[in-house]
Amino acid sequence: MASGFGRRFGSNKLLAEVDSVPLYHRAMAALAPAEFDRAVVCSPYPQILAAGERFGFLPLYNGGAAEGISASIRLGLARMSDLEGVLFAVCDQPWLTTKSIICLKNSFLESPDAIYALSWQGRRGNPVVFPADLFGELAALTGDTGGGAVIRRHPERLRLVEAFSPNELLDVDNPEALS
Repeated sequence: MASGFGRRFGSNKLLAEVDSVPLYHRAMAALAPAEFDRAVVCSPYPQILAAGERFGFLPLYNGGAAEGISASIRLGLARMSDLEGVLFAVCDQPWLTTKSIICLKNSFLESPDAIYALSWQGRRGNPVVFPADLFGELAALTGDTGGGAVIRRHPERLRLVEAFSPNELLDVDNPEALS
């Protein structure tokens, strides 16, 4: 999901750089090697959609991005409805690793009836994998409401997968977070 406007950041934070690499590029570079059956990027930004295509993601123009995160969820999910599960990731976690993403994916493949979230010391973070039977609830989300609302309705189904570093769960909400 790469549709945010970076209001708290003060500009399009997805273009902000860490070690001379834009946040959106870092996310795609971490996700692409995880070899998903299908990968999409939802964004209103042509530069990000073009980069996604170069990384092997199906680029989906998000014309409803102003509505909030639910628009990205619905848009992406519409192209994934035939799969057993869907991993949702954001592009503002610059230290997320492919290794943790693969562990998350493999955990889901071992038991595809649970919700799996990357975590650190029991604290849930992103990305999150949802099983197919929850796609309807995800598709019904509106506004700036994300998958956390679905997780709160099904806490007994949540399984946490420990990241390899606490930094992987850090997201960038303001320029100070980059340092």
